[in-house]
Amino acid sequence: MAEENSEETAPAEGNPPASETNSVEDQTSSQSSGTENLKVLENIDVALTVEVGGAEIKIRELLRLGEGSVVELDRLAGDPLDILANGTMIAKGEVVMVGERFGVRFTEIVDPEKRMESI
Repeated sequence: MAEENSEETAPAEGNPPASETNSVEDQTSSQSSGTENLKVLENIDVALTVEVGGAEIKIRELLRLGEGSVVELDRLAGDPLDILANGTMIAKGEVVMVGERFGVRFTEIVDPEKRMESI
């Protein structure tokens, strides 16, 4: 019968113990898979909406609307607009012109913790 060597062998100078090496490898693997997951998420479409304002009107008033009708909104001219991603407010901004199209300039980003509260 061969004798078992129960003594631990010290790591070679400059090399970390095997337990530390495994931990570093696990962290690297975890970071790598996390990066891969993020890359998958980067390709998901999100509906971006810019909300100018809103109003509540009675159905009677709605039925009377026609071309040229004006509905007063609950926001003042010049107030920042709400920018929503899939219905969750992520920022405030202002309308800009991009060539012949409208665009939106982000002027204030909503705190990520507040965004999570609304989900």
